[in-house]
Amino acid sequence: MDEILTRRRPVPGWFRLAAIASLLFMALGCGTYMLHVTSDPASLPLDRRAAIEAQPMWVTAAYAVAVWVGLLGALMLPLRRRLAEPLLLVSVIAVVVWLAGLLLVPELRRAIGADDIGVAAVVALITGTIWSFARRSRQRGWLR
Repeated sequence: MDEILTRRRPVPGWFRLAAIASLLFMALGCGTYMLHVTSDPASLPLDRRAAIEAQPMWVTAAYAVAVWVGLLGALMLPLRRRLAEPLLLVSVIAVVVWLAGLLLVPELRRAIGADDIGVAAVVALITGTIWSFARRSRQRGWLR
């Protein structure tokens, strides 16, 4: 069965569009990460300041791994490199750790709103979808 899945198939025209969209999504994540770590908490509204101050370093580190490794993995998609799949899996795992931090750290959970949790859940879902896209692309022989 696995041999059938890994047989090389023609790359569809929509592949490049999906790969570039994945890359843009991960680049957006890197931009939001940079805004997060470079913003001066004193210049933020009190609720945002409280959220930043409540965030443990390991949650910020998971966020960094998720976006930067995700960007590298997504860059491998338009280049059609197999390395995309394991890199994007690392990104998915880091997103899950980041989301768990948002939900499990009591001070942080109190400082953020339901909309923040919703956005984080959507980010996790999209990141998982991008990894799944890379996995299926490898199985179909579209990645070298």
